[in-house]
Formats: sequence, C-alpha cells, structure tokens
Amino acid sequence: MTLLLLILLFILGAIFIPRFIPETRTTRGGQPITLGWLRSGIRVALSLAAVFMVLATSFVIIDQDKVGHLKLIYGVKQLPSGHIIAMSGEAGPQAEILGPGFNFKPLLNLLYEVEQLPVTEVPEGHYGYLVARDGLPLRPDQFLADAWRDEQRMLDADFFLNQGQGQKGPQLTVLKPGRYRLNQYLFEVQAKGEPLRATSVPAGFVAVIKSNVREIPAENCQPIHDERTEKLSVPLVPRGCRGVWSEPLLPGTYYLNKRAYEVALVDTRIQTWQYQGGYVKRRINLTLNQNGQIEQTAEREDVVTPQNAADNAVLLRVEGWEIPQDLRVLAQVTPEDAPFVVASVGDLQAVEDKIMTPTVRSIVRNVTGSYVAPVDARGGDVTQSVHRVLDLQDKRPQLEQAVLEALIPEARNAGVSVREVRFGDPALPPELLLARKREQLAQQMTTTFQKEQQAQEERIKTEKARSTAEQQSELVRAEIQVEVAKQDRTAAQLRGEGEKLRLQEIAAGQQAQAGVLGRELTYQLAMVKDVLAFIAAHPEAVKVPNVLVEGGETNNSLPAAAAIFGFLGNSTVARGLGQTAGSPPPAPAKAP
Repeated sequence: MTLLLLILLFILGAIFIPRFIPETRTTRGGQPITLGWLRSGIRVALSLAAVFMVLATSFVIIDQDKVGHLKLIYGVKQLPSGHIIAMSGEAGPQAEILGPGFNFKPLLNLLYEVEQLPVTEVPEGHYGYLVARDGLPLRPDQFLADAWRDEQRMLDADFFLNQGQGQKGPQLTVLKPGRYRLNQYLFEVQAKGEPLRATSVPAGFVAVIKSNVREIPAENCQPIHDERTEKLSVPLVPRGCRGVWSEPLLPGTYYLNKRAYEVALVDTRIQTWQYQGGYVKRRINLTLNQNGQIEQTAEREDVVTPQNAADNAVLLRVEGWEIPQDLRVLAQVTPEDAPFVVASVGDLQAVEDKIMTPTVRSIVRNVTGSYVAPVDARGGDVTQSVHRVLDLQDKRPQLEQAVLEALIPEARNAGVSVREVRFGDPALPPELLLARKREQLAQQMTTTFQKEQQAQEERIKTEKARSTAEQQSELVRAEIQVEVAKQDRTAAQLRGEGEKLRLQEIAAGQQAQAGVLGRELTYQLAMVKDVLAFIAAHPEAVKVPNVLVEGGETNNSLPAAAAIFGFLGNSTVARGLGQTAGSPPPAPAKAP
C-alpha cells in the first residue's frame, strides 16, 4: 500500500510539479534565465522514479523447491458464490501459479500477495490422495470425482476448472510417487501414512479388486453370468465397473485409491491342507526273549494336531470300530478362479474353514463306507462297502482315488482345484493287527533260520575250499605217490609173472634133466650152479685151502668140491650146501 502511494505521488509529481516552475526567470541584473531544462529534468526524474518503483514491485524470484501462489488483493470483481479460486481476475486465490526462478508481472507485489509453498512430494511406495476445493459438484451417485486419464492436465488448475470441468471433493485419480508443482489453494494432498501405501502383489498371489466406483459407461458393465455365478451375492463384473472385477491383478505394484477399491490378495500357489492328530494311538509291540519266545507290550501315544494343520484327523466308523484317519489334500486356487472365490466366500481361509473342511470330512466318511470297484463283467461300476477294517490299509490307493474323484466337483463349485488326496496310516486297533504281526514275525524267524543255515553251509564250503587250496601241494604229492604205487604194483605183478614163468621153465627143465641124470644128480648140479652164482656175487668168500682134500669112497663128491673152495668146517658155504642138501655138515678135513 505504501509503495502504491509513493508510485502515485511520483507520477503526480512528474505531472504537476513542472507546472509550478516558470519558463523563464529574471536575474537581479535584469537578464532573463530559461528554466525549461529544470522542468524537464524534474519530470524525467520523477517519472523514472515511478517507473523504477513499478518495476521493483513487478517481479519475484521463486526458490527451486517452492511454488509461487497468488492472491489478488485489489480486484475489481468478486468471486461467485461457492467458488474459492479466481479464474477471470476476481479478487482472491488465483488459479495461476509461479514456477521457480524469475517471474515478472506488472505491479505483481502491489496487486498480489505472493506465497511460496513447498513442492508437493509423494514418497516411494505411497500414493497421493487429492481433494479439490473448487470445481463442479459431485453427482448424487458419486462419493469420488470422475477419474482423469491425464493427471498432468488435471493438475493444471485453469484447465481443471474450465475445459476439464473438474469436480469438487475427493478425487478418484491419485498421484504416483514423485514431486509435483500444483496449486495448493485448489488441491489438498495427503501422501503419507499406512492407508496411502501402494498395493503390492507378491509373486504367487493375485489381487482381486472389489470396486465401489464405476469408471466406464454403464452399458459396458453387465454382470458375468454362468452356472457358478448364479448364486453369488456380489456379481462379477468387467474391469472398471462397480463390483468384483472378473479379471484379477497379477503380481506387481499398483497405485489404487483404497477409498474406491478394496483389495483382496489370494494365494494361487498349491495349498497343503492336513487333517491330522487329535486322538490317542495305541500300539502292541512284539519282541523275542532269550528263549526265542514272542512277548508283547502295549503303548499309548497322544497324537497332537500340528499348528499349521487344517483340522483334526477324520474319525471313521467301520465294523463298530472308531478309527482316526490322517490325510492330506493338495489344492490350488488358479488366478482365473480367484475372483469367484472372493465373491463367493471372501478369502482362502474362509474357503478352507467353511467349505473344504466340512466337505472333506463328509466325502471321506462316505467313501470309506462304500467305494466304486472296477468294472464288472456286465460293464457297469460296482459299489462295494468296506467290510473289513483292514481294507483301510490294504485298499488305500482305491480309497484315495475314490475320494479325489468325489471331491473334485465339490471343490470346483467353490473355485478350488483339488490336485491330490493322500491318506496317512490309519490308527487301526492294535488287537486287529496282532495276529498278522505274530504271523509276520514267525515268518521272519523261519526265513532268518533258513538264511542262517544257508550261510553256515556256504561257510563250510568256503572253509573246505580254503583248506583244499592250502593242502594243494600235499594233494598233488599224494596223487603222484598213488600213481607211483600203482606203477610199482604193476611192475611187481609183471616181475612175479615173469618169475613164475621162469620157475615153471626151470622146473620143466629140471624134470627133463632128472629124467636123464636122475633126481639126485640133477639136484647136485643145481646146487653147484647156485654156489657158482654165489661166488660170482661174493668173491671175498673164496679161500685157498691149506689142506689136502681127498675124495671119499662114496660117489658123493660134493664135500671134496666144497673143501677145495675153502668151505670146510664152519664155512658158510659148506653149511649152506649141507643144509640145502638135507645132510649133516661134512667132517673137518684132515691136515696134510
């Protein structure tokens, strides 16, 4: 205000002050002096001062991290009722904003109040929620303004309020992370806090959107109808319509206005639902004592339900027995079925608690009471009952397949795809298993005995082979000796046969000789031959006699011959001959 008065004073001074200065003036000496240059000088000086002051109030320098906001103080027109942003020179907050650096506008600092406000910043991982203070009113069916396709055009206050026909109030369009120079007189921005976090869909999940607003024309928002969606209380609609979107959002980061959209994350990975524990398991153990007798002991064990299990084991009733059955179900919600799950139940936990667990229990009880057997001779399925408790153990694959086939269509109605059903070991009454266990133990004992006997036989064979290998040289020597003995026996036999033949020939010759010479002479001749053979073999036995040997009167000349060879008296030859002849030994020879 003061500057404006000074500028007016300088302008008025430049106009009127020169008028009070005369064109000429007479000096004391009576000579005239021209004062036109003074009048012009004062006019120029005051005009320049006014211009300088006008220029000094017509610019402003905005900092780099600030935004200049204008309020017109001296406006001719007033704002219409219900509006707070001036667009046509009305007094009050202006739609125009000033960027960083030097900004020139005539009499800027005189006519306007310039306010520098910080740049609007949306941090990473958040979004900016906008509220417009001016614009067209919302329609009766709206609680958020219509969405903008170009957020930069929306942030232009002049375009927003004029051509864009922006609406007053909360905006559906949000600001992504970044720095924005916007008119904070028009827009209020909230960009911090947990509710304003971006929607992050991790891998293995999808985001199902329940929209409270409609972004596309109503004629394009017809609900999707099929055999499963007829029972839904919340219809499935195309993306951009009000309702549950039939198309989920895949893994990624999305900047969704949480006042307009409700986000439900659905796990699309394969789920393992276990039904386990919650019962007491009894066992009868069989052992062998030192005498080889079977002894049995009873045990009890509390089977606790794991924390991550879906529920307790399924309690079956077969043949009057109550049998806990552990089982595991592998299931999955595909991305295509995720919107149906959210629209029908709410989330995966609700599917597990409200639909799958009761359905699994019912189907397992029904199937274990009856199951479809293979095709009969007439070509139709045969429904059989589980007549024995041991069928739960012996026919497990058939029961698992039957439960899987019955569970698939039921789970499909809830948007769940069942992949596999597996039974655990049933907690059978140990009394039913006792006879089988004893039989198995007896069979194992028999098998063990047979294997031990076979092992002993193999060990004996091994030892025998080892001993044979160690005595191999002796065996070879013995075999050689046996062969030598056999050869010796053969040689002796041949020699005996030869001797026999020789003796037979000698005897035949002697008989022939005896027939010619007589038996006595033949005998003596044989004796002489033996003596001569003996002397030939033992020449040391021959002695030269020192006595005179005379023949006797008898015809027996053998003593004289013996004496000649020195075998008289105690001679070995003489004694031998005498004994051989069967006569008494000859008398000693006389000395010459």
